[in-house]
Amino acid sequence: MMQKRQIKIVLDIFMSIALLFLMAFQVTGDEYHEWIGAGILVLFVIHNILNAGWYKALFKGKYSIHRVLRTVVNILVLVAIILTGYSGIVMSRFVFDFLPIRGGMATARKLHLAGSYWAFVLMSVHIGMHWNMMIGKLMVKRTAEQSENKILIWVLRIAALGNAIYGAVVFRQAEIFRNMFLQNEFAILDYETQGVLIILQNLSMMSTWIFVGHYLSKGIAKLAISGKKKKMKTYIEFYLL
Repeated sequence: MMQKRQIKIVLDIFMSIALLFLMAFQVTGDEYHEWIGAGILVLFVIHNILNAGWYKALFKGKYSIHRVLRTVVNILVLVAIILTGYSGIVMSRFVFDFLPIRGGMATARKLHLAGSYWAFVLMSVHIGMHWNMMIGKLMVKRTAEQSENKILIWVLRIAALGNAIYGAVVFRQAEIFRNMFLQNEFAILDYETQGVLIILQNLSMMSTWIFVGHYLSKGIAKLAISGKKKKMKTYIEFYLL
């Protein structure tokens, strides 16, 4: 039987894959887009149930800069998903069409446009901040210290950086920031590029924000450790003098 942590990892992987297709509306079309969105909502609810302990611990313990950052990102993800899910249900013509919802389409469309892109970015950052946990069971991290694997590790890091840079370029070209801040009334979608390439471009854009989340989290954690070492050194020097 799978452990709870393994179930969380598998769940996150399924959500990430579904997100790639959800953001490819021009590939999936209306109906499949709705079904994928409904699926992510269900997975998101399960994800939150499995992480109920996080909510219970919100007002417990001390808040380091690292914990504050993770908490803010988690709350923003929650808000973005709720807004996107709500607006998607209001606009639904297939999955939730049976619900007696009338009106509010214009507002729902704006919420869905901004919310979906914010959710995409924030969920990617969230994945990046938990990257070590997600790949911990898939890769034997201790082998990274072995000399024969160091070249491979650096090749993978350089490839990840290159992919993140490409994703940032695609992100900018797609004017997603304008969509996030409602500077565009409608999303500009590319119907000429092949579907497989659209998914790969979405993967690159996701990689960009995973990269940002991972190294931002890693950098803050290192600063915290460095700060503790300096504080300890100060205490030692003080008591030795």
